[in-house]
This record gives sequence, structure tokens and C-alpha cells, in this order.
Amino acid sequence: MLSKTNKILILAFLLIFTNALYSQLPSSGVSLESSVLDGVYVQEHIPTKRVIQYTHLREADVMWSKRIWRVLDLREKKNHQLYYPLEPISDRMALWDVIRYGVLNVVSLTIYDVHGMDQDDQFRFPVKPTNGNINDSDFKTRLPSFFGRKAQITVYDEDGEPLYDETGEVVKKDTLEQYETTDIIRYEIKEDWFFDKQRSILDVRIIGLSPVIYSTNPVSGDIDGIENLFWLYFPECRYVFQNFFVYNPQRIPTDR
Repeated sequence: MLSKTNKILILAFLLIFTNALYSQLPSSGVSLESSVLDGVYVQEHIPTKRVIQYTHLREADVMWSKRIWRVLDLREKKNHQLYYPLEPISDRMALWDVIRYGVLNVVSLTIYDVHGMDQDDQFRFPVKPTNGNINDSDFKTRLPSFFGRKAQITVYDEDGEPLYDETGEVVKKDTLEQYETTDIIRYEIKEDWFFDKQRSILDVRIIGLSPVIYSTNPVSGDIDGIENLFWLYFPECRYVFQNFFVYNPQRIPTDR
């Protein structure tokens, strides 16, 4: 039987542990603006956590299933945890920045082309290097194109004056304007709901995830609809998403 002292120690440990679960992740980076360390150490790497594997599912176990498409509107307050911060900070970043990191920086996420107006969500067109080399020049050029829109900018000389060609037209060059977090208006999610008779529960698994932006008329620049940028296979995303933290609005402040 536990003594009174042991009970107090166990209770104190549980209170501390529970509080840690609801507390915000402490910042651990140096502010670029003020050079102040916001924390007790400098975070040098992103932690790697184990993914909780899905429960094995047989076709015979599924009594009923239905595919649905859900919309996460980032303009709604309840979804702002996925929208903010607008710029990455030391202890967290928006979902769009996490996706961009997983695709462009560590190349651990595969994006699937929607092929324009077809809006294909069947994962038929993966964007991968043809020769399997992620350093292939064509692949490295194509991949960032899904994260920005083509634009033209004026070319200036050393004195800051616009350059003109032989016909007197201003010289412009093609560039890629990156999509920012503020450009993502919502995420479309493809899910499968099913009843597992083996476990006697109604369960759901996310199949795919797609960021959506406003589409604009290339001539007038006016908004003329919405556009899916690409699709991500969610079971693959889990290995990246699990290592990033999101703002917890239910956190309990710790005592000073």
C-alpha cells in the first residue's frame, strides 16, 4: 500500500504532466528582429516521433463504408490554428508552410497533379523525377511551380532605372511568385467512413488533402473561381505532420 508521501509525489507528477499536455510548446529560437532567445535553448532540429499505425483492416470487417469530401475553410475562426502564424516562428508554423517544407525542403512528400480543370483526386499523376533522382534539373524546376504563380517583373539597371529593349518596350523577365499562407483559403479533405464489425465502431480515415486558392483571370487579374493546387496522400503526410506543433487554444498557463 502506498504511503501518504508517495501518494503526494505521484499526484504532483500527474499534475505537472497533465499541465504539460495542455501547455503551449515553449519557444526555442532566436528572434531575427531583436536577436533575443525566446526560450532556454536553441532548437537545432525538428523532433522525429513515431507514427501510430492504423489498425489492420480486412475487407470482410467492413460492414458499411462511404466516401465523403470535407472542406476546412480557413476563414472560419475554428480553423485558424491551421492558418496562423502567417510567417513561421520558432515553435510552430502554418499548415501550408509545413506542406511546403515537406515537399520542397526534405522532399519527403509526394504531390499529385490535378491536371487543370479535371480536378483529378485519384492520385494518378505523381510529380516525381523520371529517373528517380531528386536532384534532376527538370524535377527541381517543376516542383516549385506548384507553390507559386507565374509573373513578370521589370528589369532594372544598376542605377535603379528600368531597362528598355530595341523597340522601346520595358524589359521584363519571368519569375515565380510564391503562394503564402494568406493565399490558401481552404483545404479539401477526402475521407472514407466505415463501420468495423470486428471492433464494433464507426471509424474514419483521411485519404487525401488538397490546398485551395482563388483562381484569377490571367488578363484582368480578377478572381474568377477557386483552384486546387494539388493533392497529397494523407497516410504519407502523417510522417511529416506529426513532427510539427499547432497552437493549442485550450492550454492551461503554468504557475510562475
